Amino acid sequence: MGTLRKSLFNRIDGITLLLYFALVFIGLTAVFSVEHRSTDPSILMVNKGYMKQLMWLGISLFIGLIIILTDSKFFSSVAFLSYAFGLFLLVITIFLGVDVKGSHSWLGYGSVRFQPGEVCKIFTALALAKFISVPETNFKTLKHRLVAVAIALVPAVIIVLQHETGLALVYFCFFLVMYREGLPNAVLIVGFSIIALVLLTLLVERKLLFVVLTSAVIIFCIIIRDTLRRDKVALLVIIGIWAFCMLFSQVAVPFMFKHMPKHQVDRIFSMIGKDVPDEYMKGDKEGNEDEEGKKVNSSDYNVKQSKIAIGSGGFWGKGFLNGTSTKNEFVPEQNTDFIFCAIGEQFGFVGSFVLVALYITLILRIVFMAERQRSTFTRIYSYCVASILFFHFAVNISMTIGLAPVIGITLPFLSYGGSSLLSFSILIFILIRLDADRQVMIR
Repeated sequence: MGTLRKSLFNRIDGITLLLYFALVFIGLTAVFSVEHRSTDPSILMVNKGYMKQLMWLGISLFIGLIIILTDSKFFSSVAFLSYAFGLFLLVITIFLGVDVKGSHSWLGYGSVRFQPGEVCKIFTALALAKFISVPETNFKTLKHRLVAVAIALVPAVIIVLQHETGLALVYFCFFLVMYREGLPNAVLIVGFSIIALVLLTLLVERKLLFVVLTSAVIIFCIIIRDTLRRDKVALLVIIGIWAFCMLFSQVAVPFMFKHMPKHQVDRIFSMIGKDVPDEYMKGDKEGNEDEEGKKVNSSDYNVKQSKIAIGSGGFWGKGFLNGTSTKNEFVPEQNTDFIFCAIGEQFGFVGSFVLVALYITLILRIVFMAERQRSTFTRIYSYCVASILFFHFAVNISMTIGLAPVIGITLPFLSYGGSSLLSFSILIFILIRLDADRQVMIR
C-alpha cells in the first residue's frame, strides 16, 4: 500500500501544482493588502477576509488530499449523480437561497454561505466529459450534440432565475470544449456574429443600421453575382440571413434591453462608452458622484476607479501595502471582482505581466495535459477546466480595465470567497488525480 501511494505521488504533475500554489499565494497576499490597515492591532484578526481565505485554503487543501487519494475511476462513475445533485442544489436555492448584493444565488445559515453555482461547474464538467466519452455517444449526430448543449446550459438557466447572470455566462465556456470534440465551426461563427450584431445595434442608430446591413448585403451579392446566377438557393440564404439580422437588431435586442435589470443595462452601455438611451432607462440613474459632483452609475464608477488604480501603479508599482486607492477604499469590491487592480497598483506593469503569464502558463499546461491523455473522459474534463479558467481570467481582467461589462465573476485563486477558491481548487485537484492515471483508460 505504501509503495502504491508513493508511486501515485510521484505521478502527480508538479508544474500544475506549483502554478496553483503560486496563484493562491498571490491571492492571499492581494486580499491581505486590500484589507490590512496600519491601525489594526494584529494581522491575525479572524474577522478579516484574508484570515477567512486562509481557512478556506486549508479546507481546499484537505479536500484536495482526499481527491488525490481517491481512485481516479470514482469521478467518472459519479459524474451523472453529482450533476443531478448540483441541479438539485441550484433549484432549492431559488426557494431557500439568501440575497447577497441583489443575487439570490447563495445557500447558507448565519455567516456561513456558499454559492451552489460555483460548485456546479465541477459537476457539469464531469457530466459533460462522461456523456461525450461513453461509447454510446456519437457526437457527430445532432441528437447527442443537443444533449451535450443541454448538460451545459440547464444549470445556466437555473442560475439566471437566481438573478446571477454573470455566473450563468461562465457555463457558455463549455462550447469551447464541445468545439474541440467536433462541434461545427458554424456554431462558433454564429455565436460571435450575434455578439457582434448586438454591439453594432448598440453603437449605431437603428435607421443607420438598416442602411449599413442592406448595403453590405447588396455589395456582397454583386461580388458573388456569378454564383447567384447558378445557385438560387444561395440568394435565399443571404436574404434569410439579412432578414434575421434585421429582425434581431430591430426587435430582439430592444426587447432584451427593455427587460434586463437596470444595473446590467448600465454596465453594458458603460463598457461601450455611451449613456443609456431614454428608451432603456429605468428610473433615475443612481450611483456615486465624481469629483465634479456629477452623478455616475456605479459600474462606471467602479471601472474608472479600477483603471485609475492600475494606471497609477506605473511600471514597477507603488510597492506592497502602498496603494493609495487600496488604502482609501476608492475601488468597491476590490477584494473580490476588482482584486486585479490591487496587483496593478502595488506591483505595476511588471507584477500584472507576471500574474497574466502565470495564468496563461497554467491554462497552456492544462491543454498540454489534456492532449497527452489516453482517456477521452480525462481529456474532455481537462479542456473543461482550461475553458472555465480562461473564461474567468479573461473576463475578470477585461472588466477591471474596461474592456468587458462588469458581470461580477471572480479571478481564479485570487478573489476573496470560499466558494470560488474551493471550487477552483477541486477542479484542479481532480484534474491532477486523473492525469496521474493518464495511462489508464477511464470511462
